[in-house]
Amino acid sequence: RLPVQLAAMNMTNINVQLLTIAAAHEKSMEHVYHAAMLDPHTAAELSIDDIVAMCDELIEAHKSVGFPVL
Repeated sequence: RLPVQLAAMNMTNINVQLLTIAAAHEKSMEHVYHAAMLDPHTAAELSIDDIVAMCDELIEAHKSVGFPVL
């Protein structure tokens, strides 16, 4: 069993991963945006509008090279 403070620190990353899985499973761009917004580093560097734009750009970049995306 982890101390509460360590479990809380882990959950900051685990929640991002869980939302990313949900995004793929449900084909939900909202989950993609929310996962990126919850990422501690991304949230510290970018505004909400910039995060949405970044996600859109990354999805389009992956589509352009034939990578299967939402």
